[in-house]
Amino acid sequence: MHSNHLLLEEPIRMASILEPSKASFFPAMTKIVGTLGPRSRSVEVISGCLRAGMSVARFDISWGAPEYHQETLENLKVAVKTTKKLCAVMLDTVGPELQVVNRSEKSISLQLDSVVILTPDKGQEASSEVLPINFSGLSKAVKKGDTIFVGQYLFTGSETTSVWLEVDVVKGEDVVCVIKNTATLAGSLFTLHASQIRIELPTLSEKDKEVISTWGVKNKIDFLSLSYTRHAEDVREAREFLSKLGDLGQTQIFAKIENVEGLTHFDEILQEADGIILSRGNLGIDLPSEKVFLFQKAAVYKCNMAGKPAVVTRVVDSMTGNLRPTRAEATDVANAVLDGSDAILLGAETLRGLYPVETISIVGKICAEAEKVFNQDLYFKKTVKYVGEPMTHLESIASSAVRAAIKVKASVIICFTSSGRAARLIAKYRPTMPVISVVIPRLKTNQLKWSFSGAFEARQSLIVRGLFPMLADPRHAAESTNATNESVLKVALEHGKTSGVVKSHDRVVICQKVGDASVIKIIELED
Repeated sequence: MHSNHLLLEEPIRMASILEPSKASFFPAMTKIVGTLGPRSRSVEVISGCLRAGMSVARFDISWGAPEYHQETLENLKVAVKTTKKLCAVMLDTVGPELQVVNRSEKSISLQLDSVVILTPDKGQEASSEVLPINFSGLSKAVKKGDTIFVGQYLFTGSETTSVWLEVDVVKGEDVVCVIKNTATLAGSLFTLHASQIRIELPTLSEKDKEVISTWGVKNKIDFLSLSYTRHAEDVREAREFLSKLGDLGQTQIFAKIENVEGLTHFDEILQEADGIILSRGNLGIDLPSEKVFLFQKAAVYKCNMAGKPAVVTRVVDSMTGNLRPTRAEATDVANAVLDGSDAILLGAETLRGLYPVETISIVGKICAEAEKVFNQDLYFKKTVKYVGEPMTHLESIASSAVRAAIKVKASVIICFTSSGRAARLIAKYRPTMPVISVVIPRLKTNQLKWSFSGAFEARQSLIVRGLFPMLADPRHAAESTNATNESVLKVALEHGKTSGVVKSHDRVVICQKVGDASVIKIIELED
């Protein structure tokens, strides 16, 4: 894997661009989050998604009953067993999302320069004159001239499925708007986004709490995607709520930055959250178009330096209905990788798109090509400089392991870990080779029964770029004797060989604990 890494600063032979991409066990170092739904819930399609490179399955609870999502999740479990591909589960909250309710599900045609009324009276039927909404406080939050967007999936680039409204006058609880583009709204539920306006609703809604404490607890969700995170306090409250729900105390919280308020408090949110999702759909509405790329680059850089995963959304919208992305979309995916993103999140493309498996496959191929020209040397120096001196013990070990692996042209780094922290720190320095994280389970008790930890930690690394987990036999401890470590290493190397990552005479860098000391070893594989 190491030999074909180029730098964009080096002249690239044009002929090399035409060379076919080599297939690999890991489609790309960058991870892919796929949203499962109507078009991607059968065992067959989910299996295809896993083989194509999906490592996290996202369940969006803003639509669909918990029973529906449970059926999909059961199919995911079957697909994981048959494909032998690990997959983590992400639950995406509704949050303070404003919605237009269209009970009849008839298409609604809206004409340019006509007038439409947004009303909290849900008893009214949705039509081209009236749109009932789920929030009574909109009239207090907006004023004449404010911008409101309504659509099933806001502004995908196809401006005929979303409508842009301008507030004309507020009458009691009703908001009268002028329609700024002709559009047809189809479906039962549309998102409503009021640009740069604070909505006085809790970040974790009552519906969210109910689903998390039932569906979430039952399925031991790995990640909680906290929609419309606006302050660090939102993350703290969500964490406190999860801490009372048994195993969900281990669930990682990814703050979803969707508006200017979240952007303003980004630094404090990043400190509290386990990772960040840049929700470019809503952000693209709240921010001027020319500022979106700037926020992406700044936010991803801050996540990289903090060693927390950055996830980018809304990259190949056109693949919802087409087999190929546009040139701009393909370039956008590559730029997200070059910016330093850990994962790409696919929404409508896999949820209701016609080509879920092909979309994941194409996004994975673009990521793999971009990774070949990622300037690791510059990135490494920047990260070391940012961390500063004196480094912590773990940070020093992690950066040294990556430097050693690059110097000896190792084909893989193997890291023994129980919490997953050491492996995540190694991945933070973006080595050009995969990091196999051997998670050693720990025995724990709640005074009623004994159980092993480790499965959460293994699955949670499935969203980190370059990190590939493997759960070890629980009979081995992370700080165990040489003999047991050697046997776990043997299993890890076998795993590497069968996946085609390592072969005879390759060098491998190993990071492990021996007693109280952390040790980095370089070994050369024999025949």
